[in-house]
Formats: sequence, C-alpha cells, structure tokens
Amino acid sequence: MSKEVFEFFDKSEGDLSGKYRQTWVEESFSFEQQTGKQRIFSATKDHLGPSLNAKKIFYFFLAIVFGVLILVSRVLFLQAVKGEEYRLLAENNRARIRPIPAERGIIYDRFQTQLVQNIPSFSLSIVPQDFPKDKELAKKTMERLSFMTGVKQEEIERLLEKYGSYSYESLVIKENLDYETALKLYIENADLPGILIEKGTKRLYLNRDPAEKEGTLSLSHLLGYLGKLNDDDLTRLKSKGYLTTDNLGKAGIEKTYEEVLRGVYGKKKVEVDALGKEQNVLAEEPPTPGKNLVLSLDAQAQVKLEKLLSAQLKKIGKSKGSAIAMNPETGEILAMVSLPSFDNNDFSGGISTERYRQYLYDKNKPLFNRAIGGAYPSGSTAKLVVAAAALQEHVVSRTTAFLSTGGLEVGNWFFKDWQAGGHGITNVVKALAWSVNTFFYYVGGGYNNFSGLGADKIIQYMKEFNLGKSTGIDLPGENTGFVPSKQWKQETKNERWYVGDTYNLAIGQGDLLVTPLQVAVWTGAVANGGKVIKPHLAKYVVDTSEKTAYEISTQVINSGFVSENNINIVREGMRECVKTGSCKLLNSLPFLAAGKTGTAQWSKKADPHAWFTGFAPYNNPKIVITVLIEEGKEGSTAAMPVANEFLRWWGQKYLK
Repeated sequence: MSKEVFEFFDKSEGDLSGKYRQTWVEESFSFEQQTGKQRIFSATKDHLGPSLNAKKIFYFFLAIVFGVLILVSRVLFLQAVKGEEYRLLAENNRARIRPIPAERGIIYDRFQTQLVQNIPSFSLSIVPQDFPKDKELAKKTMERLSFMTGVKQEEIERLLEKYGSYSYESLVIKENLDYETALKLYIENADLPGILIEKGTKRLYLNRDPAEKEGTLSLSHLLGYLGKLNDDDLTRLKSKGYLTTDNLGKAGIEKTYEEVLRGVYGKKKVEVDALGKEQNVLAEEPPTPGKNLVLSLDAQAQVKLEKLLSAQLKKIGKSKGSAIAMNPETGEILAMVSLPSFDNNDFSGGISTERYRQYLYDKNKPLFNRAIGGAYPSGSTAKLVVAAAALQEHVVSRTTAFLSTGGLEVGNWFFKDWQAGGHGITNVVKALAWSVNTFFYYVGGGYNNFSGLGADKIIQYMKEFNLGKSTGIDLPGENTGFVPSKQWKQETKNERWYVGDTYNLAIGQGDLLVTPLQVAVWTGAVANGGKVIKPHLAKYVVDTSEKTAYEISTQVINSGFVSENNINIVREGMRECVKTGSCKLLNSLPFLAAGKTGTAQWSKKADPHAWFTGFAPYNNPKIVITVLIEEGKEGSTAAMPVANEFLRWWGQKYLK
C-alpha cells in the first residue's frame, strides 16, 4: 500500500476511527498471486466488478461494424452506381446541354428554282425542370403566361403533365412568333423561371408565281408540309434524336425524304442561372445541315398545267380533276396537278383549328391528291393494255377484224358500242383509234365461235402493266387501285363471274379501278417499247457539307412481257387516234403525237369521268400526258383540250 493512499484516508472527512480506516484499507485490496491481478471489493462486501461482460462487448462491436458497413456501402452506392446521375443533376443545376437544330435541306426544281425557304421563327417554351415546384407560384406563373400568350391555362397544365418527364427539354407553349412579339415576351418573361424564347426556322413554300397575281398551289400536294410530332411519332423517333418540340414531314416530299432533309442536330453546353436562363456558352458542337433535294419537276410546267386544268374545269362547270406529265424513258415527273388544292403554308408553324376544319369538311376534298390517291374506272384507256395482251397471246393479229354493228347480244343482255350502228369492219388499230367496244368484247370475252382472252389472261396482263399495285412513286398516300377477279366476286358479292364481267373488264368498266398515275405509267410503257418504269419526283440529292451529289436512278418495274412488235401495233393505234380518230384535236400540234381518249361510267346519277392519255413526239417519245376530269363526260371534249394546250407549250420550251 503506497504512502499516498494512507494519507488520503487520513484526510478523509467523517467519523472514521483509525482502526476502521485500517481495517477498510486492509480489506480493500488483495492480490492474486497466480495472476498478479488486483481485485476490488466494496467495504460492505458487495461486488463492484465489470458491468459489461464479453457477450455484450461482442454485440456492441458487431453493431459498430455493421453500421460502418452500411455507411461504406451507401457511400459506394452513391459514388459508383448513382454518382454519374447525381453528378449530372448537380451539373445541370449550373450547366445544360441544349440542342442546336440543323438547317433543313432546300428543295429545288430541275432548273434549280427554289421551291421552299427556311425563314426565322420564334417560340415561347417551358423547361419543366426549371418551372416552379411550389404549387402557388406555379399557378401564378401559368396565369401570367396565359394572359400574355392567349394560351389557355388548362392547355399549359396539360402540356406539363403530359411531358413533365422530359425535364430538361423545352415544351412549346406558342410558336410562330414574329420578332417584335418574341422580343416583347423575352423582356416580360425575364423574371419567370423555366420560360424560354427560342429561335428556330419554319418552312415558307414558294407556291406562287411572282409574275402572276393569283397563286398556284398545286405544288402543295407534292411538297407536302411539316407538322409537330404526335405521341406515336415521339415514341418511334425519340431514339433517333427527335425532340418534343420538333417538326417532321407530314405529307409529300417533306415526309418521304424526311431523313435526307432533316440534317443532324448540334449541341451546346450553356451555363444557366437559378431561373434556367442562359448566361454563357461553355462548349458547342455545330449541327450538320440537311441535304438539298433537286426534283425532276419543272416549276413552270407545274404552273402551266395547273392553269390549263383550272381553266378547263371552270369552262365546263366542274371542280375536280388531275393531270400528270412524265418522261416515259426515266419515270421522271415533270408536273403533277390535283385540283382543288390547298396552301401548305397554312400548315407551316401550325394550322388554326378553324382553317383545318374548312379543309377537312370541304366536299371537294382539297387535301386529297387525286393524281396518286384517287381510284376511278379507267374507261377506254385500259384498251391499250387489253390490245397488247390480245396481240401477245395471238388472240388477234394486226389484220384480224370484226364487224361492229353497234354491240353484241348475249341472251337477254345487250352490250352496246358507244356509236349507234357501230363502226363497220374493225381491226386492232381502228379499234384503238375509235375506241370500238365491240372489238374488245370479242378479244376480251369472245363471241359465238371466237375465243377471247378470258378474264384470267386479262387480269394477268393488267398486273404485268402494274394495275392493282403501287407504282412506288416517292410520295405517301398512293392508292393501288383494284383489279377484280372471279374469286373476289364470289367471296365479296356471292356471285359467279359472267361473260358480261369479262366484257366490262375488257373496256375498262365494271369494278376495275385505277389511279391517274397508273394510267400514265402504262401509257409510258407503250411509248417506250414495253418497259414499266417506276415514276419518281426526286432527281438528285445534294450534300452541301461534303460537296457531293448522287442521282436517283431509273428503275424498271417490269419488261419483256409484250414484244416490241406488238407494242408498236398498239402505238400505231394511238397514232391513228390522232390522225383519224377521236384524238384529232392533237393534229394541230407542230410535232407528231399519239393518244387515247376514255369515258368512264361510274354512277347512274352522275356524269362519267373524262380521260385522255397520250405521248409525244411519236417517233421519239419524251413526254406522257394524262388528264382526268371527274364527271367531265367525254374525254375528247373535256380532258383532251388540256393535254393539247400543254403539249403545245411543252414543245415550245423543250423541242427548240
């Protein structure tokens, strides 16, 4: 026992005798000889040993280790797994990646006449991430936006609710703002969080001839227009870099060549303030402009053909028609008109509901491209196909002739010719020149002891000439037309096929339906010696960035199914139509032409459709012209005058 210990007890307060102190001290310490460890006992013999035993210490240590592991794993999770996400979130509070739209490619005609233009446009947008999270502040902000823009508050709320997950993308509230309005809104919205005034471009379609007071709008069906992405578009195209604010081709060339014209968006990294307003540009990756498109169209030819067709419609008191001018060797479309038409500038930057309803409920359907989408009975224009088939199958030859007396009587039915009393002795050339139905009744369905082609062979050759199929033109919305068959009639009408059905098919009547473009294509096949050529509008694609261009090649859909000799006999019949037959109006042209008229009955209550199709020059065809006037009655009096005047104009320009 040390001296200091004894002194401690000596100085202790209280009534402790020296004996008691000594006893206490002596009993307070003992030493284990074996271990050398000291034991402590209380003065009352109560045990004051350790309160934490080994088991508790183990659990305590285990808890500490477990807690440390949780902290370490959480840190690892935040750093390794979520680190990039949180880093981006933190970075996006200061810096944003914003797209730089690419300049859309320009569309030209074959002579480099510009058909579209990109003009500056401004839009008011919301960035959901920066929009106030406080409900009261968000409501006040939307009320202010609604007041300044005229957009209903409910529409803004719907937009945020629908596209709120696109947190850093801008959502357009109002577009197509002029510069002064955009500047005013920019100043007024400077203190509103998440509100942007964005600069872009919109399409201006140059549909009007500067030399004329009236517009020429038929290009609208061909060029098409741009429109906002709908939900399906966004789902389909988001992986390709499209944004909720983007426009894309909705019709015409703009739709078909969307990927060519669009270009590749650039990026810029910008520093933003607490309201999401751009302060500085930190980095920038420039966009790649879209490729330019040179069309086979001649803008002057388009204007001319539209004016001629429009004037003829007005003259005869009709309102609907279409016309096509095409190169039979290449399939290049020189002009394509569908009337009535519309102004695609109405759709540029967003069309008003009222204006769209006017188009939609117009009984003449101005948004409908009749040249490729309208399906009509072909009338006598189909006789070109039937004549080629009959010659190829040796049903008739150049000299085979039948007596036309005004029609054929089959049982209780009489299948009449268009001319009372008939046309007398008629071979294939005369039959084409004068569109003699009796001849085609014979070669189509046969009569008495003469066996005709039969329905199956007629259908086979119609399909060889691409009837009942898409031509593949580079425009959306093409109609395939329709070629009836025995099986179809049985399944659809629950009726057997009669010889009368074959007669009707042979003269282009009955259930046969074709588009004006299909008529132009098979006329082209007759003109070029038997090749069915795929029609197209695009001629060149020009990459201004790479300074390269490539030409759209000519594609042959079908060939060799009719010999050149037999095609030449059909051509001769079309030439005879001009010389002595129903196409004599074309005799006044300063070059040789060939043609075929058609009158297609389709309703007992309405006038028949009027057709004309032909080509020129006869010895070296460079152009096919096909005209349809709905309910125009006679092809020779309604449709052919348009073709005649257009060919005259075309010859003056192209045959100098």
